[in-house]
Amino acid sequence: MPGHQPARSRRATERKGDVRERAILDTCESLLARKGYDAMTVGDIAQGAGITRGALYFYYGSKQEVVTALVARTVAHLWERSRATAEADEPRRAIAAAMGRTVELWNEHGLVMRTAIDLSLTVPEIGELWNHTADLFIAAITAVLERAGIQAGTAPDQASAMARALCWMIERTFYHASQESGEKLQDASATCAHIWLTSAGLAP
Repeated sequence: MPGHQPARSRRATERKGDVRERAILDTCESLLARKGYDAMTVGDIAQGAGITRGALYFYYGSKQEVVTALVARTVAHLWERSRATAEADEPRRAIAAAMGRTVELWNEHGLVMRTAIDLSLTVPEIGELWNHTADLFIAAITAVLERAGIQAGTAPDQASAMARALCWMIERTFYHASQESGEKLQDASATCAHIWLTSAGLAP
């Protein structure tokens, strides 16, 4: 029926748009690895995605906007893969699972995560995304510490403050390890897990 055609056209357009956005973000991630943020241009991204510069500007207004969208996609993936930590019952298992996932995520997305950290102080949108992600992880770490018997609260020796310090320690440790090798990521995981277990009073 004629009345059905516009709906099909809209769905086709949306699917095409999704494919193009994915291509733009995938190209951006690839270019970050090959050229770095400063050397990468909008033209490079458009060419790699198989579209014109004008078509790219239909989706994103600048290179910074493309990178911000890439960071947003990555942090959504981070939280989706890690949120079960806050729901696990046994603290030791929760810590082991969290550190295992952290290694996986830095292996898969370390370049984007380092870029997010590097730009978080100068690009407000990326800073907001990264800080929000940190807050989610801090809440998860806090929950594990409280289940291990650490008193709830924000005093220096209480769960919330300890979780905040642990979160930023883990971020910085993995940031540096991810620039070296997968073996260094495993070492970073073991060290951070030991510190977390010690903080929770669970170290052997």
